[in-house]
Amino acid sequence: MNQFIRGVARAAVEAFDLPDPVLEIGSYQVAGQEDLIDLRGLFPNRPYTGVDFRAGPGVDLVANVENLPLPDASVGTVVAFSVFEHVKQFWKGFDEVRRVLRPDGVFLVCCPFYFHVHSYPHDYWRFTPEAFESLLEPYPTRILGWHGPERRPLNVWAIAFGPEAKMPTPEQYETYRAKLTEYAKEEPLGLVRTLRYRLGRVLCGRRPFAPHLDRDKWKTEVRKAA
Repeated sequence: MNQFIRGVARAAVEAFDLPDPVLEIGSYQVAGQEDLIDLRGLFPNRPYTGVDFRAGPGVDLVANVENLPLPDASVGTVVAFSVFEHVKQFWKGFDEVRRVLRPDGVFLVCCPFYFHVHSYPHDYWRFTPEAFESLLEPYPTRILGWHGPERRPLNVWAIAFGPEAKMPTPEQYETYRAKLTEYAKEEPLGLVRTLRYRLGRVLCGRRPFAPHLDRDKWKTEVRKAA
C-alpha cells in the first residue's frame, strides 16, 4: 500500500454507492504504517470486517481468501488491495469473493505490477489490466485503472459491480476521476531525485526512468458485458 493506492480507495468510497457490510481482505496493519493502510477509516460507523491469514491489528477474522468462512451472498462490498499477488491459488480467491458478495455487491481490487518481490509470506503473481478484465468477466460493469507507464504500470486496480448493484452514473464516474486527481498521488520524489531521473532521461532515454517520471499519471476505462 502506498499513498497513491490509498487515494484510489478513497476516491471510490466517496464517488460510488458501496453497500454494507464491508469486508476487507488482507486487513493486517503493519506496524508504523497504520495511517496509510487503515482502510477501515474510509468507512466510518459502517459494519466492517477485516480478514487476514494471521491475527493482529486490524484483523477481526483469521481466514484464507481461498476458503472464506462466510455465507453465500452475505457481503455488500469487498476490498482487497495489495493482496492477490500473495494468494497462491488466486482464482479460488476471486471465486470466493464472488460467492460471498450479494448480487448488488461491489468488489474493489488492486495489485502491484511493476514492483519488487515482497513476501507476506510469499509473492506469486502480477496482474495486467487485461488479467483483471478476464477475472472479472462475471460482473456486468467494471472500471479498470492503472498508473505509471502504460506498458509498465506500477499498480492495476478495478471496481466491479454485481448484476443488481447501483451502476455508476456518468456523473459519479466523473466525480471519481476528479477525486483520483485530488487524492491519488505518490509521495514527492524530492528535488535531487527528480533532477537525477531527468538527467538520466537525457543521457539514456526516457524508458528506463518512466516508472519514476510517470508515477502520478493514471488511466481509467469503463468496461461492460457485451
